[in-house]
Amino acid sequence: MRTGLRKTTCTALAAGVLVVCGCSAQQESGTSTEPSSSAGPVEPRPQPLTVTQLRELAFKEGDVPEARDGGIPVRESEPAGTSRPFPPVSDPTCQTMRDIAEGRPAAARIVQVFNWEGDVWGGESTLASYKHGQAEQHFTKLEQALASCRFFTGESYTGEYTASVVVEAPPQFGDEAVSFQVIIPLGPELPEERNEHFTVVRAGNTIASFSKLDVGEHSSFPADLISRQVERLRSAQRS
Repeated sequence: MRTGLRKTTCTALAAGVLVVCGCSAQQESGTSTEPSSSAGPVEPRPQPLTVTQLRELAFKEGDVPEARDGGIPVRESEPAGTSRPFPPVSDPTCQTMRDIAEGRPAAARIVQVFNWEGDVWGGESTLASYKHGQAEQHFTKLEQALASCRFFTGESYTGEYTASVVVEAPPQFGDEAVSFQVIIPLGPELPEERNEHFTVVRAGNTIASFSKLDVGEHSSFPADLISRQVERLRSAQRS
């Protein structure tokens, strides 16, 4: 028993010596144990492009030789809180697909109409900007919606309609892109189908949607115009 007590006391003294010596060494060297604040300032997150900036990035007269003179007007988004003219479509995932393709919701949004030379069926582009990181989140929701949206019913100025959705292979534009068709039969008196082709592209904190309408045929928005518009959006976010 006595031997055990001596061993414990000795160990405690040894630990005490180590602690005291350690403190003396710090005091003599004058060093501090507080962590140094060597990290630099946090860079502010980039602000979303404004409506004015998006209008500047849209195509101007003369930029699109395929369009008629005066045929590429730009209109801004409706004011915040403005309701849609029609109720949501029957399938919520399909409504999500439509909303994101139309730039809803976004920090800023414009729509450009394209009236093609020699083509009665026009096209549109929607340029939408988002707060940092939100464009990527919305694009993920779009991909998830396209994985399940196949049919939906809705209302338009001409009445009720039933649409089918055909998803195509992803095109090579921007950071990520999807392509799909929305096909609507025109009725027994008109056996042809209304086909609207969409290409939706994420470029940084923006999402650009390009659509081309056709009836009885299948056509898409010109790929060279998509590439040029996406590059403009990328360049504006790098500057």
